[in-house]
Amino acid sequence: MLEREKLPDPHDYYESLGLTLRGPRNAAWKTTECRFHGGRDSMRIKVATGAFVCMACGARGGDVLAYEMAVNGIGFIDAAKQLCAWAGSESPQKQHRPAGLSPRAAMEVMSVEALIAAVAAANVARGVVLNKRDLERLLLASNRITKLVEAYQ
Repeated sequence: MLEREKLPDPHDYYESLGLTLRGPRNAAWKTTECRFHGGRDSMRIKVATGAFVCMACGARGGDVLAYEMAVNGIGFIDAAKQLCAWAGSESPQKQHRPAGLSPRAAMEVMSVEALIAAVAAANVARGVVLNKRDLERLLLASNRITKLVEAYQ
C-alpha cells in the first residue's frame, strides 16, 4: 500500500536525480531540463507537489511518484518501492495489482514515446550522433511502445 507521506520532498527528489531547479527562490514552479526529450529548460516542476510538465514534449504528471514511473518506465508499485513509500503486506497473495492503463492514457504515453523516437530519427537524419543518454532514452521509448502494442493486441 502506498504511504504518500513517505514520498520524498519534491525539491530534494529532483535534485537527487541531478536536475537543477532554476527560478526565483519563492517561485511555485521551477524550470529544469526535460529527461524525456532532452530539452535544456523546458520542464516545469511544481515545488510544493512535485507535479511536472514539459512545455515542449508534453510529458506530465502530478507528483514525484508519477515522475519516477514515467522516467524509468516502471509501474506504480515498483516506483513506490523505489521511493521507499510502499508498505508491504503480510500476505503477498492479497496484494492488489494496479489496473492497467486506460486506452486514453495508453495513447498519451504512446504519443510522447513516438515523439521522442521521431525527434531522435530527425536528429540522425540531420547527421547528429546520439549520445549515450539519448540512445538509452530512445531504447526506453521503444520498449514502452512495444509493451503498449503487446497489451492492446
